[in-house]
Amino acid sequence: MSQEFRNSLPTWVHDLLEGREPRWTPVVCLGLGLTAWFGAQAGWGWPLQALAWAGSYAAGGAYSLVRTVRSLAQRKLDVDLLMLVSAAGAAAIGELAEGAMLLFLFSLSNALESRALQRTARAIEALMDLRPEEAIRLTESDEEERVPVAELSLGERVRVRPGERIPVDGSVEAGHTAVDQAALTGESMPVSRSAGEPVLAGSINVGGTVSVTVEKLESESALSRMIHLVQEAREAKAPTQRFIDRFEQGYTATVLFAATVAVLAPLAFGQAFEPTFYRAMTLLVVASPCAVVISTPATILAALAHAARRGLLFKGGAPMEEFAHLEVVAFDKTGTLTRGRPAVTSVVPLAGGDEQRVLALAAAVEHLSEHHLAQAIVEHAAARQIATPAARNLRNHRGQGAVAEVEGRHVAVGRQDFAFDTAGFRPSAEDLQKIEELEAGGKTVVFVAGTDSTHPGAATATIAGAIAIEDQVRPEAAAALAELKRQGVRRTLLLTGDNEQVAERVAKELGVDEWRAGLMPEDKVAALRELTEAGTRVAMVGDGVNDAPALATATVGIAMGIAGTDAALETADLVLVRDELQLLAYASRLARRSLRIVRQNLAFACGVIAILVVVTLVHGVPLPLGVVGHEGSTLLVVLNGLRVLRPLR
Repeated sequence: MSQEFRNSLPTWVHDLLEGREPRWTPVVCLGLGLTAWFGAQAGWGWPLQALAWAGSYAAGGAYSLVRTVRSLAQRKLDVDLLMLVSAAGAAAIGELAEGAMLLFLFSLSNALESRALQRTARAIEALMDLRPEEAIRLTESDEEERVPVAELSLGERVRVRPGERIPVDGSVEAGHTAVDQAALTGESMPVSRSAGEPVLAGSINVGGTVSVTVEKLESESALSRMIHLVQEAREAKAPTQRFIDRFEQGYTATVLFAATVAVLAPLAFGQAFEPTFYRAMTLLVVASPCAVVISTPATILAALAHAARRGLLFKGGAPMEEFAHLEVVAFDKTGTLTRGRPAVTSVVPLAGGDEQRVLALAAAVEHLSEHHLAQAIVEHAAARQIATPAARNLRNHRGQGAVAEVEGRHVAVGRQDFAFDTAGFRPSAEDLQKIEELEAGGKTVVFVAGTDSTHPGAATATIAGAIAIEDQVRPEAAAALAELKRQGVRRTLLLTGDNEQVAERVAKELGVDEWRAGLMPEDKVAALRELTEAGTRVAMVGDGVNDAPALATATVGIAMGIAGTDAALETADLVLVRDELQLLAYASRLARRSLRIVRQNLAFACGVIAILVVVTLVHGVPLPLGVVGHEGSTLLVVLNGLRVLRPLR
């Protein structure tokens, strides 16, 4: 069917084709059914009554008929077939009103179910509305041209005015503003953004006009990745739901067989056909597992919507259900338990030097360097408002450090032997003790030494120092891990490629139960496989490309949404949109609550079916009462499932 033809169809036809009960069908079914009944009381002729009954049956059964035809085409049986057979059977024995009532209540249940599931889906699909369609691109001469966002290339610049949505993931090239990222990261207050700082597509510019450099294509933006993850999540099913889907077909066949036996067996003993057939039709209705079938998806989809609003993107119901059973949570260190950005923790002058002078000289050299630790030193000097002198003639020595001329001095920054030997500095015993104390703390130490002239070795160094740098732990990490323990996680584990000293320091600071250091990606996989093969449900939290194999091996892989690489986000089962570890405990509470409600729904639905079936076979139940009991239980489990949308206390 062509897209043009589909677009020309009425909305209600679209709903049927998309697997949704149109909202008006229960109303039409009830209206025509009442019209036919009152017409019969008023003495209408049979053609008019038949036309009204036919319209009522058609409106109430259209959705079930479409689903039944699709299921039979796939050689499957479902509960819709039971309902259609029951309604047709009621009509066959002259109980037209009861058949119409069955179809009305069944279509009403389906319409409310569709509305409930659409409600949960809309909470997630709202992400689509955040993505701008066009952007203002700046040419080399700073002229503006409006173009589709999809046409932007890496390195191009776009202008974003106050009130507009930022169209791309990138960094501010010029200007200063505040950005509202609440829809993406959940941050309640706008965040300040200046030159060089990152911005996300879909966030709102609430400050001044800025120009932004495109750093990711539209298809690779954080927002696009979220939308992709949501689409995957809606297709995935929880283990309980997959079991029920398999159960439904066999159960439907069993009920149809039982109803056939319920008709033929009494007839073989001479009982009247009409009451026997009536009881069999009632059995079809009350034994239909509608409430059982809808109990899991109604709850899980509501939970997925709730999680998405809190910044937790589950890739379907399966990881959410597994999350409720987690016993061990393993963490990568860099970018996960730590910020992933080195920061200066202390500056130690040597040979009686001045701390600020050491930092100023180091920042001058590192300002020209591209080393990953250089930015930490430069930022620390700026934060302390220390004036940084100009440096020139920078020479990088790969794996060793860098040397530059600063105010007539030959200043070396890098490894201890390189910096000290280059400047001709010989540390005293007291200096060596200070250095040992820094390194014993598991920190990275950068050394600075400067001579009296621009020629190395021309004179004894007059200034030297050591700068301790570490990747600082996230401030919320310790509380987040403690809360996980309170939620039922038995053990936490740190898996890192860092050295033993760093791993031990981070683990003890955060209260991690066990740590393993110096691990390659394959070693992390082996550690997780050891746990999973022993039957332990384990989650792995990471952010880098090297974490992707471990995320795939764990029972539940969890990626940091902002810091995470594409490989980690694609592999993970759960994405923390805001990179906040305390969301893990919230996810655990939500998953456990959802599982409790699923179990409540299943127990209630199965109990109602069992009671109605027994009473029908032993005593007999009027078909309208059976319909009300069956459809009422379906509505109740849907409403109970929607309780998951309420915030957790």
